[in-house]
Formats: sequence, structure tokens, C-alpha cells
Amino acid sequence: MGAVSALSSVHRALQVLEVVAAAGDGISAKAVARRLEYNLSTTYHLLESLVTDGYLVRLEASRGFGLGPKLPALHDRLVAQLPVPRGLGGILGEVHSTAQAGALYAAFRDGDVVVVAHDDCADHPVPVISAWRGALHATAIGKLLLAEADEVTRRAILDRDGLPAHAYRTMTERDALERELTGVRRNDLAVDRGEFRERLACMAAPVRMSEAGVPTLVGAVAVAVPVVPAGGPGSIADRRSRLERAIREGARRLTVALRDPVSTGWDDGGPGAVRRG
Repeated sequence: MGAVSALSSVHRALQVLEVVAAAGDGISAKAVARRLEYNLSTTYHLLESLVTDGYLVRLEASRGFGLGPKLPALHDRLVAQLPVPRGLGGILGEVHSTAQAGALYAAFRDGDVVVVAHDDCADHPVPVISAWRGALHATAIGKLLLAEADEVTRRAILDRDGLPAHAYRTMTERDALERELTGVRRNDLAVDRGEFRERLACMAAPVRMSEAGVPTLVGAVAVAVPVVPAGGPGSIADRRSRLERAIREGARRLTVALRDPVSTGWDDGGPGAVRRG
């Protein structure tokens, strides 16, 4: 019973952390308790524990809570284990400028996605996806990973995650998804058309490293644009040529940068690499 109780407490603490992160600085204990439907005393206990350990801070001016100093260090340690090309920020900035759309670089790690960096602005925001498991089939970045994986690996990932519906256009049948992935492999490019979020479309191009002469998928460059009527100004169809040119060039430059062993924490393609099936 003690182990079960401890696991439950960890789960609750992480949920509190996610609520504070989503709300931004200054959320009160009462607001956290209300959103999670926890009693107030439990919520206070979890908040104070997270403050003590440095994951949250108490903000006296707003009488609320915010993210703490330990979180950036955890992120930095994670990124240090991923293939991060030199000059990544500048390249993403150029993708953003060329595409006129928010840009990001994601790395693949054992069937999962980690967003390493992004470049956006108020006019071209990049969406935050906190949980990629269960979303791979509905996102351009996830489709690249699934298309590159061999059949056994792909089946294992889909058995693990399922094909949950996130939006009206989400593909929830494996046959339809396999047809989509065939097109991704043919074009070396992936698109989601409001499949994860109703009003958001994304396009992604692969970033590969060579391992023993075999191209190995390690990441992706992607851009995000709002969904508007097909063919209308600002739609993905209206801007496809510019978006595709921007992400393919960004992916090419990142691939070149990754050839420099200083750019990455490993020289062999990395433990998160996905080989073409």
C-alpha cells in the first residue's frame, strides 16, 4: 500500500506542476485545487513540496506560484543527450523568416519526440504539445517518425499509443494511416491538416545522420500555420511552395551541421535514431 500511495503522490505532484506551467506565474493554490479537483490541504502540501525541491517558487507579489529554477537544468540535461546541430537557433530563425511561420526542431528518442528548440513570434506562434505519445499519427513530425520506422517498430508504437481522435480530421484507421505514410516516404515530407488541432496545420521535413552509410532519422524541422479555407490566403495550399522550400533548406543545413561531431552527444546516430524500414 505504501508504494501505491507514493506513486499516487508523485502522479499528483506532476499534475500540479503541469497546471502551474500551463497557467503561468501567479496561479493560486485554490485555483490549482479547483482545476485538478483536489482538496485544498492536499494541494497546499503538494505545492509546498515542489517549492522545497526547487520545481516551483512562491511569488509573494501575486500570492501565487510559478515554475522554479530546477526545471531549466532538467531540460538542459535532456537536450545534452540529443542530436543538437551547431547554429540551430540561427537556422530556425531563417526558416521562420522565409516561411513566415513559427518553426521548430524536434529530435527523436526511442519512438518519442522531444522538441529541442523553436523560433516564433506573436504573429507566428508555435503550438505546445506536452504529450506526443498518442499524437504521432496526427502530427507531421510524428508521421515522419512512423514512416521511417520498420513495420515491426511501427506496429509496436501504434499498439502502445493507439490512434485516438484529436480533431475532426484525425486518421483513426490503420489502413488510412498506412496510405498516408506511403506518401510521406515518397515525398520525404509530412503534413498534418488540422488533424491534431482543428485550426492548426503543420509541415515537417526530416533531418538525418549517416550511420555506416545508412541514412538514419534523428530529427525534423517543422512549421505551423493556421488552418483557413482551402486555397485561401494564408492556407497551407496557398503557401505550400514557400513552406516546403523553407523547411527542406533548414533540414539540409541541420543535416550538414550534424556531421560535425562537436554538434551532438554521440557519433553513431544516437540511441534515439530511427532507421528507414
